[in-house]
Amino acid sequence: MFNDIDQDKLESLVDQEEMKAVEYPLVEDFYTIQGEGAHTGRPAYFIRTAGCDVNCWWCDVQESWDEEAHPPKSVGHIVQNVKDSGAEFAVITGGEPLLHDLDPLTFQLKQAGLQVHIETSGSSPLSGYLDWITLSPKRFKEPIDDIFPYVDELKVVVLTNKDFEWAEKNAEKCPDDTQLLLQPEWEKEGAVELIIDYVKENPEWGISLQTHKFMGVR
Repeated sequence: MFNDIDQDKLESLVDQEEMKAVEYPLVEDFYTIQGEGAHTGRPAYFIRTAGCDVNCWWCDVQESWDEEAHPPKSVGHIVQNVKDSGAEFAVITGGEPLLHDLDPLTFQLKQAGLQVHIETSGSSPLSGYLDWITLSPKRFKEPIDDIFPYVDELKVVVLTNKDFEWAEKNAEKCPDDTQLLLQPEWEKEGAVELIIDYVKENPEWGISLQTHKFMGVR
């Protein structure tokens, strides 16, 4: 776990009421089913922050890029929504969530008894109290090296054969027990076939599919 909560750290944190008042630009938050990656099929509460410094042309949530277009919501408001949903774990995503200091939000989520996951490109320094870190590196802006020791899941989007080289480059930097997944870009014809052939020859890799799109959920 990154940034385990301990009493020394707790004593150095700001007043909890002040922490609950911290705000994040929020695109949306909702209770759904995790549709991709290692935790596919699990009910999860998604918290999508605004702002992105990577801007992949094939991104399916480009509305999340502009931080100014989304009103800020307080930590208290977000955490209450999660608690009301009955979810057992929350997924923080974006945009690029690590553009924001996630310590206040994730601390309060942990205090509420949630498992906390993050999906990130790794383009900014790691912050937050996190149980699971999914790194989805992009060639548009490479991840910073500091994130690699903490990566639980490496999920690389594949459009062409060049993406396999990119995937292997990043896998070399991850811990030995990192789960390695390749995910076809949803609208790229032939990407699935490319991945199937690659994984058959390189069985240390698995396949991630965007099953939420098959299921018709967010």
